[in-house]
Amino acid sequence: MSAARYQDSLLYRIRHSAAHIMAQAMLERFPEAHIAIGPPIEDGFYYDFDLPRPITEDDLRWVEERMKAIIREGHPFTVREVTPDEARAFFKDQPYKIELINDLVAGRVDENGNQVAAPADKITFWTQATFTDLCRGPHVSNTRDINPDAISITFKPPAGAYWRGDENREQLTRIYGTAWETPEQLHEYLHLLEEAKRRDHRILGEKLGLFTISPLVGKGLPLWKPYGAVLRDTLERWLRQTQIDNGYLPVVTPHIAKLDLYKTSGHYPYYKDSQYAPIQVDEDEFLLRPMNCPHHIMIYKSELRSYRDLPVRLAEFGTVYRYEQSGELTGLTRVRGFTVDDAHLFVTPDQLLDEFKRVVQLIQDIFTSLGLTDFRARVGTRDPESDKYVGDDALWEQATQAIIQACQELGLRYTVEAGEAAFYGPKLDFMVRDVLKREWQLGTVQVDYNLPARFDLEYVAEDNSRQRPVMIHRAPFGSLERFIGILIEHFAGAFPVWLAPVQAVLIPVTDRHIEPAERIAAQLKAHGLRVEVDRGKARMGGKIREARERQIPYMLIIGDRDVEAGTVSVRLRTDEDLGAMPVADFIALAVNKVESHALDLT
Repeated sequence: MSAARYQDSLLYRIRHSAAHIMAQAMLERFPEAHIAIGPPIEDGFYYDFDLPRPITEDDLRWVEERMKAIIREGHPFTVREVTPDEARAFFKDQPYKIELINDLVAGRVDENGNQVAAPADKITFWTQATFTDLCRGPHVSNTRDINPDAISITFKPPAGAYWRGDENREQLTRIYGTAWETPEQLHEYLHLLEEAKRRDHRILGEKLGLFTISPLVGKGLPLWKPYGAVLRDTLERWLRQTQIDNGYLPVVTPHIAKLDLYKTSGHYPYYKDSQYAPIQVDEDEFLLRPMNCPHHIMIYKSELRSYRDLPVRLAEFGTVYRYEQSGELTGLTRVRGFTVDDAHLFVTPDQLLDEFKRVVQLIQDIFTSLGLTDFRARVGTRDPESDKYVGDDALWEQATQAIIQACQELGLRYTVEAGEAAFYGPKLDFMVRDVLKREWQLGTVQVDYNLPARFDLEYVAEDNSRQRPVMIHRAPFGSLERFIGILIEHFAGAFPVWLAPVQAVLIPVTDRHIEPAERIAAQLKAHGLRVEVDRGKARMGGKIREARERQIPYMLIIGDRDVEAGTVSVRLRTDEDLGAMPVADFIALAVNKVESHALDLT
């Protein structure tokens, strides 16, 4: 469901109302608490509290039961407008609410001091039972509109949260809740949460030997272990070859550049807060690159191009660096150094639509190959209330219409959402659902008329005039780190054969079978398969369990009969026993699964 549709839905009102009910119950349990904010979020809601003591599991259970009692009591939700002075008087003992009221009265400004919301002369209060909150709504009509058996706040532990997201401000206690229309929906959601814990890429990443994060290296800077490096390299090789087959040209650019490059592009100071501080080198300032596009622009600009040369498609697995707040770092999905499967296309205006469609089709093919078939497209346009965007209005409209036309001609399911554009142009994001029905924003394609103008890019047209190319920015994976984290959870570590770091393990029944197993392993390796021989002292059953826990697709058991017959006894990680088969037959099976990028094992 899109953000706009969600905010108009009954589920949104249920969750917003449940947040207020939770705040009421919390104030009954903690009368001295200070309350902050409590919005609906995807799959639930939260409320932030400044509590007089740490909250316990007993407190949470009490609050949840009290919430259900409040719901059954049948209190109406009522709304009224008050003056700022009345609001301040009502919340005189609640400092966080006073701060919010003062901000509303002053009018909201962005980080650059620009007014983005008009000053308020009236403030809205919503009340149910004994609780009143500063709130715009909407809410359900009555607490009985919520099913008490379809809510939970005990499913997830409380967390710390800085007031207004500022790590220099007070740390509050954030209590999460979830609410649904029916108990069945709640039970399904809680089941998916348990499944998500089992699939957590941070746990599986360590268990499967894929990556680690060292405090001495730094937060948000993953270290790839050998198996993880094989997985990552396999993905890179596949996409690199796919791009070459589609006319992309590989480039390599440095991890650092002069600050002036990013000032020209507009990325600095626009993204200043999420970039590392400039580095002084001799007389110049340098920056760890936060994005790759300015580098690719300079490669395009390094020689004069003819219309006959276009489109120029430059591709790079470029590592970039962003200064993310410590509290937002999560495994591989939110890091400070990550590699983008980046490409930038320089096209004539007449080529724009066809090239954009080709990019979209490439991204669709990539997702489908990985079994990510449940996705939608989101057309990100400018927020009409914001002045953060750069460029000519007519060119923005032209770029937006090109994206929408491409979606329509490809029959792509899409929504249009204001405020999701890049600062230099509209974009198309792919919103992908994994097996747990969680939606991730992955591949992105952006149309850009502005950076070519900022860097004065040109090509020689057919009439010998100098014309401005249009840029297309695209990244099917988004970042390798985040994408791999999602794949780990999507497959629960049981990767398709072609992606598995180890595709087969040979298990000798006794020590005398190690040498034959080594010979067979050499045969498999000669056909490009990634195999290991388990030379450990454990019994065969223990070796099979270990291979299964490592999610190795094929276990090839070698005993006396196999040595005599030239066979291997094949067992799958799913415990299915395929029995004995000639070594050549197994090689044909495995090679076929690898070359076809099959998702199944047989």
